[in-house]
Amino acid sequence: MKSSWQPEHIGLPTRRPPMRDPQHDPERRCIITGERGPKSGLIRLALGPDNRVAPDVRARAPGRGAWIGVDRPQLEDAIAKGKLKGALARAFKTAPIDVPDDLAAKVEAALERTALDRLGLEARAGTVLTGSDRIGETARAGRVFLLLHASDAGEDGNRRLDQALRVGLNAEGSGRTGLVISAGRAMLSQALGRENVVHIAVTDRHAAERIQQAIDRWHHFIGRHIPDALAQTAPGVHGDAAHVDTKGPGLSE
Repeated sequence: MKSSWQPEHIGLPTRRPPMRDPQHDPERRCIITGERGPKSGLIRLALGPDNRVAPDVRARAPGRGAWIGVDRPQLEDAIAKGKLKGALARAFKTAPIDVPDDLAAKVEAALERTALDRLGLEARAGTVLTGSDRIGETARAGRVFLLLHASDAGEDGNRRLDQALRVGLNAEGSGRTGLVISAGRAMLSQALGRENVVHIAVTDRHAAERIQQAIDRWHHFIGRHIPDALAQTAPGVHGDAAHVDTKGPGLSE
C-alpha cells in the first residue's frame, strides 16, 4: 500500500518541502505503511481504558499514541484486512484491541471539526474577514494571506474575489485562485458565529498558516488534492505551510 502521509500544501508558491528543525516538528512512523513523516501531517490514534481505539487528531490524549499517515480509503482497507488491528497490537503491546468499524468516519469528522474550530478561533482573534466587498478591497491591497470559498459559493463571486486576489499579488494571468473548502456556507457561518459566510479572507500570515495546516490535513485525508495554482498567499509568506507542534507521546517515543 502506497503511503500518502504528506499533507497537501495549499496556498503557497513553492513545491519544495521546507527544511524544518526536527525538534520543532519531529517525525513519526506510520504504523500502516512504515514510512516516516512530520508529526503535524500525521494522525494520532489513542487507546482508551477499554482498549477501544479513537482518533486523537489534536494529539492531546494521555498515554501512548500510534500514528497513521494514510487517506480514508487506505485506512478503510487496512481496517477491513485486519492490518490496522495487528499494527496497533504491536504498537500498544496489548490485546485484544477494539477497532470500531466507523473509525475512518470518526477520523474524518474530527479533522473537519479541528479545521472549522481553527477558523472560529482565528475569527475571534480578529484575523479573518467576511463579506465580499471587504474581502475584495483588502485583497486588491495585497493584504490577504489566504482566501477561502464555501463549497456552495457561486462561481461569479469566486471569480470576482480570485481576480482581486491576483491583483493584490501582482499575479494577474497566473491562474491563482482561492480555495473551495469542503464546507458549505451553513457550516462556515456556524464555525465563525456569523451570518451567511460565503467567502473568508485571512489577513494575518501566521493565522493563515495555522488554518491552512488544519485544512491541508483534513482535505488530504478525504482525497482533496489541491492543485498548485490554488489559494496562493500574499507576498511575504515563503515556503510551505507552518506545521503546528502538537503534544502527546508517539509510537517512536
